[in-house]
Amino acid sequence: MLALRGISKRFGAVQALTDVELEIRPGEVVALVGDNGAGKSTLVKTIAGVGPADEGTVEWEGRPVTVDRPHQAQALGIATVYQDLALCDNLDVVGNLFLGRELTTAGVLDEVEMERRSRELLATLAIRIPSVRIPVASLSGGQRQSVAIARSLLGEPKVVVLDEPTAALGVEQTAQVLDLVERLRERGLGTLIISHNMADVMAVADRVAVLRLGRNNGTFDIPGTTQQQIISAITGATDNAVTRRRARRGGTAGDDGPDSAEGQA
Repeated sequence: MLALRGISKRFGAVQALTDVELEIRPGEVVALVGDNGAGKSTLVKTIAGVGPADEGTVEWEGRPVTVDRPHQAQALGIATVYQDLALCDNLDVVGNLFLGRELTTAGVLDEVEMERRSRELLATLAIRIPSVRIPVASLSGGQRQSVAIARSLLGEPKVVVLDEPTAALGVEQTAQVLDLVERLRERGLGTLIISHNMADVMAVADRVAVLRLGRNNGTFDIPGTTQQQIISAITGATDNAVTRRRARRGGTAGDDGPDSAEGQA
């Protein structure tokens, strides 16, 4: 559905991305992980058209496309939900869902139709909120995140990008959001989820793409991949180094030589 080929991005003297490759297929959840400064946010902005790449190609359904502006990404079918959600606390759920794309009849807001569509959309996604007419400010963090994701689906996108969707959420609220990600997969959408939470990644992702210092550092299929392997790719460690550290903590004999120093490095 979406492919990035050889994406590079520079900010002055800082090389943020170098020859990054990424693919997202229909009905697939891809997790993008990496340490702070790895280039995840820069890559998201490239996909969303907020910060176009200096080099490389964006392919949509197998053909090269130009994504230099957010409206170009939206026209293709790419929806992005940023970490700050961009919700208006003083508006109700209906007002937030249709903000900027309000329905009108004879020049007057069609509140009845917008409310009907809002209820239908939330029911389809199994999003539970007290009412579509209460201010968003009164919703929980998980409910607010769900409303932001639901709003992105009004344009019928084919790829949804979620930037840290479970950050600062409790256990129950996180479960609600992860259930919603599962429903996006069931609808056949390609989903890119950026997260620091390895438990969330292992729970919902089909594949994990690791960025380290602005470069690809491995792509893993979740079946058959351990959380430790992904963390090793994020930090730049090797499996052998991790094993040696564990052995050293356990007091294994013979770990005082050169191998031990390499493990510390």
